[in-house]
Amino acid sequence: MDENYTVIIFPEFVTLKKEVEKLRTEVSMLLLERDELRLVVCKNIESAYMLALGGIEYKAYELYCKVLRVKRKIDLIRAKKNRQEAILLSDIEAVLDEEFAEYGRRLDEQIAKMNKALDHSKGIPLSEGETKELKKLYRTIVKALHPDLHPEITPSEMQLFQNAVQAYENGDLDSLRIIGDMLAEPVVPEESKSGMALLVKEKERLIATLELIRGQIAEIKNEYPYTLKEIVEDPRKLAEKKAELEESINELKESYEFYRDRLKELLR
Repeated sequence: MDENYTVIIFPEFVTLKKEVEKLRTEVSMLLLERDELRLVVCKNIESAYMLALGGIEYKAYELYCKVLRVKRKIDLIRAKKNRQEAILLSDIEAVLDEEFAEYGRRLDEQIAKMNKALDHSKGIPLSEGETKELKKLYRTIVKALHPDLHPEITPSEMQLFQNAVQAYENGDLDSLRIIGDMLAEPVVPEESKSGMALLVKEKERLIATLELIRGQIAEIKNEYPYTLKEIVEDPRKLAEKKAELEESINELKESYEFYRDRLKELLR
């Protein structure tokens, strides 16, 4: 027998394999938590907020834009008068259109959010049993295909996983069932020196992946729309926010009327 031949002790290999499997399970569960937050929870929060307050929030922002625009119009006209230049309202409106283009885009974004919320509210909700099956199937698919667990997957497998993500996001249980039926059992490294080395490397990669996903989950919980969770889940806070927006609208209406009257005086 070759004196340089290294024998891998069987218990060490088994222990390491169990550690890797445990890490894979932890990663898959964190991935499920992250995707549940990103694809389901956050969308539900945003939809609930938009349906409850989106319309009045849009109205408040639209009035805010109108106040800023009329104030800017007054400034432009005054500047023309101070320089004793001819006042062409069409030119001034063109300048305002350019300056306030970004505000218009934000208003369009708000409308798009409202449309998404309305579409979301029309979806047929899954039963409790179907929801459990959806999550179980998705977790199985994550363990088998997620690129964070399987960096070596082929482009076709990546496309299959993306289809699974979309199906999970849409609550498409039938598609997830089909994808789940296609999955093969994962390949386990052989009990050898090279197999041991692969497991050590995989363990290190999975530990780093766990930290990365934990950071992503923390970011999601600190950003919009998750930060609206306390408002949409508390009727008192929802009512307070609505009253705050209504008060803001009344103040903005008064401001707009004030500046509109000043503009009329300026154009006399």
